Amino acid sequence: MRRGLTVLVILMGLGLAVFCAGLLAFAYTVNRQVPSAGGKADGIVVLTGGEYRIAEAMKLLAEGRARRLLISGVNRKTTREGLRRLTGRGEGLFECCVDIGYAAHDTIGNAEESRVWAERWGFKRLIVVTASYHMPRSLAELGRAMPGAHLQPHPVVPRNFRIDSWWSHPGTARLLVSEYVKFIPAALRLAMSRISHAAGMAKSPRVATRRDLPS
Repeated sequence: MRRGLTVLVILMGLGLAVFCAGLLAFAYTVNRQVPSAGGKADGIVVLTGGEYRIAEAMKLLAEGRARRLLISGVNRKTTREGLRRLTGRGEGLFECCVDIGYAAHDTIGNAEESRVWAERWGFKRLIVVTASYHMPRSLAELGRAMPGAHLQPHPVVPRNFRIDSWWSHPGTARLLVSEYVKFIPAALRLAMSRISHAAGMAKSPRVATRRDLPS
């Protein structure tokens, strides 16, 4: 009985150590992110849910970084005109080049909505705009939904998000831990998707070449 309890305590300690190490690595990744510098893409995808995201995405569109912008996960009560006023941009740019997605209710939904939009326009290179702490999970879900797409992260740092000393700011620490817990299953889903895709490629019949044909 005592031996079993000791083993359980050791396993719990190891699990906690692994979790903490992963959290530190996650925080380091979030802190090291920098906006995509000048690179152009086919489209821009902005995931709603935080301040400055839409304004930053509109800025990139106005700079000519991409041809179109998808605002994914918009509340159904929010009108197109309301969004345009929020960005402070002219009506011409918004009317010609901005698409609004109302279907997504979470990050998985954002990824699916973005996939449908990208396929509709034939886009392969996308700039992804979301909060810095949300970027790792967003890239994981988007990568799973669109394995062939090239994703350029463009993180936006919220005003009160203190990532450089997150451990001493309770609000930032809670948000970071919460996002890390959500990121773990997203990363596992991405890994399983890639393994499944690789296995499918390995099992697919090889196309015969001239060398394979009988003489």
